[in-house]
Amino acid sequence: MAEPLSERLRIAVASDAAGALHRQALAADLAGHPLVECVVDLTPGNPPPYPEAALAAGRLIADGGADRALLVCHTGLGVAVAANKVPGIRAVTAHDPYSVEHAVRYTNAQVLCLGQAIVPLQRARELLAAWLVHRFDPATSAAAKVAAITAYERTRDHHPA
Repeated sequence: MAEPLSERLRIAVASDAAGALHRQALAADLAGHPLVECVVDLTPGNPPPYPEAALAAGRLIADGGADRALLVCHTGLGVAVAANKVPGIRAVTAHDPYSVEHAVRYTNAQVLCLGQAIVPLQRARELLAAWLVHRFDPATSAAAKVAAITAYERTRDHHPA
């Protein structure tokens, strides 16, 4: 699992072809943001299908190479489902700043998933700005809930045969 977040974030960005325009614009915004240490674009050029993009970003976080990831596909749903298959990853699709704040502060979601066809670029920029300033708060009652999810995930027998 990744080290605790520093003041400045290491952020992976990835998309499929349906999210490439938002990914490129948002990656450029992130690169110039004072809360961002570095941006790693995992899908430059010809983007792969969304599962490949999302799994690569999830693995990078799980292996400690990034603190968070921004994923974009057509609706944001496919990348969220795929990223959540990586152990330790909590990926969410959000369309409003309140949900973004709660995803980070109370569920410790490291991955924000957006849909290029659903979220206009200006709104995506607003969500990204909110996402960057929030941190998980381990002092809330939510920390025990996140710990329960993590404990379940670490059990070997939680998947049905």
